[in-house]
Amino acid sequence: MPRSKEIQKQMRKRIMELYQSGKGYKAISKALGRQRTTVRAIIHKWRKHGTVENLPRSGRPTKITPRAQRQLIQEVTKDPTTTSKELQASLASVKVSVHDSTIRKRLGKNGLHGRVPRQKPLLSKKNIKARLSFARKHLDDPQDFWDNTLWTDETKVELFGRCVSHYVWRKSNTAFQKKNIIPTVKYGGGNGMVWGCFAASGPGRLAVINGTMNSAVYQNILKENVRPSVCDLKLKRTWVLQQDNDPKHTSKSTSEWLKKNKMKTLEWPSQSPDLNPIEMLWHDLKKAVHARKPSNVADLQQFCKDEWAKIPPQRCKRLMASYRKRLIAVVAAKGGPTSY
Repeated sequence: MPRSKEIQKQMRKRIMELYQSGKGYKAISKALGRQRTTVRAIIHKWRKHGTVENLPRSGRPTKITPRAQRQLIQEVTKDPTTTSKELQASLASVKVSVHDSTIRKRLGKNGLHGRVPRQKPLLSKKNIKARLSFARKHLDDPQDFWDNTLWTDETKVELFGRCVSHYVWRKSNTAFQKKNIIPTVKYGGGNGMVWGCFAASGPGRLAVINGTMNSAVYQNILKENVRPSVCDLKLKRTWVLQQDNDPKHTSKSTSEWLKKNKMKTLEWPSQSPDLNPIEMLWHDLKKAVHARKPSNVADLQQFCKDEWAKIPPQRCKRLMASYRKRLIAVVAAKGGPTSY
């Protein structure tokens, strides 16, 4: 506490001590060398509020009226993408002139904060219905069913890092110093496509995809990697293959190949990466690969194989042990997007 405030606090306390001992305004004023009006004001405050401490003050009256506040809340509730500048123009039309930062503060006091929107697949009514049906159908499946499911997917790994926002701590006028920039390469500098699989017992095989992937290439990947992975992971004879509804996966030739090779597939709702726990492993893989800073596509592909093999079986086991929570989340969201 500043010394001046400490002195003022002691003075108010001394005034009350003298007043309570029977001294009058004039005597207190003379004894402490303070104006009589000051003494009177402090004693009046004590009589009214029971304290001589500083009380909260109302401050400057707000320019945003209750009606204008309701208008702001209604507009952002109706369209969350509305900018503070647009809200400022909207208030100006009803003769309320405020800075856009004032609008953001007022919305914040009402629990509405500006945030970067999460990116999720676009869901049609058909997708939502299929997702909800899948979740309800499998909600009570035994854990053994999920433990004997082989989860598969493809992903693209960028050579020069993930497409995420980065921040640096820097001083003014140092934006273009080498340590404060992130180098970019035209067309991303290259990438690698990989196919992978896993089960509750651990990661399966990872295949590098060279060139364009079509149904024939996909079938060859399944031929070379699925059965060996099932064997390595010691899945039971009742194992099921999970794949999404990519056209290459559901084409007539692929469907016939799966039937011919007696591979039972799990029916799958489209636009549902949140229901496939392999997405979590892709995140782990990309993070580990980029930490090694591959300098070319060959390195990238090799690092992908190395890091995939390092994924701990315990990580896979935990993902499958909590799978029911994903289904519960879909049911709770009525088939809509979830936090997974």
